[in-house]
Amino acid sequence: MATLLWLQTGSCSGDTMSLLTADSPSIETLVRNGTLDILWHPSLTEARPGGLGGLIAEIEAGTRPLDILCIEGSLITGPLGTGMFDSYRGRPKIQIAEALARRARHVVAVGTCAAFGGIPAAPPNPTDCTGLQFDRETPGGLLPPDWRSGAGLPVINLAGCPTHPTTITRSLAMIAQGLPLELDGLNRPRAFYGSTVHQGCTRNEYHDYNLEETQLGGRGCLFFNLGCQGPNTLANCNSELWNGRSSKPRAGVPCFGCTSPGFPKDGDLFRTEKIGAVPVALPLGVSRAHYIAYKNLAQAAMPLRIKNRDMEP
Repeated sequence: MATLLWLQTGSCSGDTMSLLTADSPSIETLVRNGTLDILWHPSLTEARPGGLGGLIAEIEAGTRPLDILCIEGSLITGPLGTGMFDSYRGRPKIQIAEALARRARHVVAVGTCAAFGGIPAAPPNPTDCTGLQFDRETPGGLLPPDWRSGAGLPVINLAGCPTHPTTITRSLAMIAQGLPLELDGLNRPRAFYGSTVHQGCTRNEYHDYNLEETQLGGRGCLFFNLGCQGPNTLANCNSELWNGRSSKPRAGVPCFGCTSPGFPKDGDLFRTEKIGAVPVALPLGVSRAHYIAYKNLAQAAMPLRIKNRDMEP
């Protein structure tokens, strides 16, 4: 059984809400079957006032082992590097996070805020937020790039705004059971960040034939005009549907690229930046010259059923 402490820093609690909806497996299952021993979670732990403070002191002193430290939320370093914009009983939470990270066998950043800084770290970043081991796209956040946990691993980034429910529980189960998690260059587990949101999207064929929507509400592709970042965002939103039912693009909402370090982009989320008629950010692995040629041919070959939007939604 792996011990776990979940610390919220500059958070909206969205990742906690996601965790509580997970069902494959659920957090309850991981506790009941002896996979996890939750020492502290702000929404799950029933403890006397000051219980968290005593627990932190025990872990820092080395008298209570900590296998998994989960951080939810941006690390707030303001004002002027003191971290006092976000404190617990007069102590900056960034100081608590650093102290617990030194004792933990594994450190997990749950959500894009903890992983990369997220929405609070977007310009102008008034509270000087950062991620645990990344500052948006730049390696090094609260912890330096070469930092490693007791298990010899960097911070494991479960990015998302919020993170997909099963990504959280399956990752925690794999860590607790000692199973290997292969990480990508942004320290995200490849098992859950190895394919694009575009893969599995019900709008794929419209994308292939360059049928572009200019307003929300249609069945066509949202990539060309309406800001969808699904073709260049790594996440499992369409291969592992949310609550087994849907995803943003399936429901008609563009993917905003929330698992990426640059999220949110500095600009209109519902508009695709272009050079001429071609999006600036092309699908992963696609060259601009090939893309232009392919799209011209595809549009000319568009079947009538696609033009008439006769596909199932």
